[in-house]
Parts: sequence; structure tokens; C-alpha cells
Amino acid sequence: MKLGEKIRYLREVEGSLRGQDRAMSQQELVRAIEAETGSKLSQSYLSQIEGGARPHLTNTTRQILAGFFKVHPGYLVDDPEGYSPELQSELRHFEDKLDLWLVEGAERFHRDPELMQSLLTLARHDHTRECLLLLESILETPGLMPRLSEVLRPKNREQPPRRAKTARRGPR
Repeated sequence: MKLGEKIRYLREVEGSLRGQDRAMSQQELVRAIEAETGSKLSQSYLSQIEGGARPHLTNTTRQILAGFFKVHPGYLVDDPEGYSPELQSELRHFEDKLDLWLVEGAERFHRDPELMQSLLTLARHDHTRECLLLLESILETPGLMPRLSEVLRPKNREQPPRRAKTARRGPR
């Protein structure tokens, strides 16, 4: 995992811990760091770190961020290719990548709070891949999605269910 991905992940976790049900914005993070630690970072510097334009932190910045997020300063570096902090299966590594991809996708849909929240809920689930495979099965089962939607999300009754844009596959 790259440093920028770790910072985005930590902003997501911190937002959840603070009851925001979303990632802290970079600006919120900068303000919170100053208010809680007295240290200053600029939003543009944080953006450069997350975007990869600054792949390394100064020791001072590393200490500020590590203290704020309550992580070991050694965490705030790029992981070597193939690195894993614990014994993990290849599937767990895949799940981590999938979760990160969903969190990044949720950030892109910040103007659609319901969709953003759905993506974050999916990313936080312990078995994200299994959830997506289940969703495929629901969509592939004729009539199941509208019935579930009616029971689980009755407020959406006025909106007709969206049909899949791709051709249906035959039996597996």
C-alpha cells in the first residue's frame, strides 16, 4: 500500500470514529490536527502526499500524523511490493484492495450521499467480495431485486427498478 492510500484510509477511519459516516476531508483533518495537537499542516501539502507528488514525509510531518492518527510512525511509508504485516491469504490481500477501491469510489460520489454511504458500508464489511457476488446473484435472479427493494427500501417505491444494461448470461 502506498503512503497516499494509507492517509486516505486513515481519514476514512477517523471520520467513522468521529461519527461522521464518511471520511474526514483534508481540510477537516488539517483543522483537527491544529486544534488537537497545535501543529500545522497545509491542505495542499496533504493533497500532494495523498496524490503521490510527495512520496516521502519529513520526520516532523510523520510524527504529527502518527500522533494524530495514533499509529506507529513506521506505518506512514510505502509498503514494499508484496509486503503483508501478518500471514494473509491472497484472497485477504484482494479484499483489502477491493475495500480501498470502494472507499476511493465513495469519495468520488460525495454528491450522492446514499450511494457514497452504500459503498462505504460495503467497504467496511469483512467479506466484501462475498457481498458483491451475492449482489450479482440477486440481480441475476428474475424478479428478486424489485421484491427485496420493496421490502427493504419501501421509500423507493415511486422509482421503477433500473434494468441491467448488459445482456443476461445463461445458467452457470
